[in-house]
Amino acid sequence: MIDVLLAGVGGQGTVLAAKVLAQAAESKGWHVRTAETIGMAQRGGNVTSHVRMGDGGEEVFAPLLARGSADLAIAFEPGEAARVLPYLAPGGTLVTATTPIQPVSAALSQTPYRAEALVRRLGEQLASAGGSLVAIDDAAVTERVGSRKVLNTVLLARALAFGRIPLGVDDLRRAVEACVKPAFVQLNLDAIDAALA
Repeated sequence: MIDVLLAGVGGQGTVLAAKVLAQAAESKGWHVRTAETIGMAQRGGNVTSHVRMGDGGEEVFAPLLARGSADLAIAFEPGEAARVLPYLAPGGTLVTATTPIQPVSAALSQTPYRAEALVRRLGEQLASAGGSLVAIDDAAVTERVGSRKVLNTVLLARALAFGRIPLGVDDLRRAVEACVKPAFVQLNLDAIDAALA
């Protein structure tokens, strides 16, 4: 069983990323369950997608992950990475974009939101717990592709390349072709190449 948690801010493509990941797993014949817990997503709130995959032939009955059970967490923003850290299993991997999206609470606070310091602290916490952090300069990759709309595909490609899930790049490509609107398929395929370059 492989448990993956994806977390982002409304509009970043978290739900689509979960759908693509589930499609890639289903194409391997795995049993998959997904669920979303969506806050005030249209107003910049958090969006969390749960993807549970029976990669060993087991059937998945419940779609929601419990705290401390995610083998892999993919965060679309550093603050979201910190928010989902309690869901990561011991020895789990956290993949995060490094570009911050300042939440309303930080904009109103006296304390500035420093994403670099947050990512550094997350890395230290994970290292001390036997886990690992993969911080991605998402701005550089999406700039090469020419669109921020492919952030979800960039993060998925890098997460799969890290090897926590036995799915390959070809599985991801086929899933993108099946799930993404035809007008955006090539852009997302280009994002996969850019993420892995």
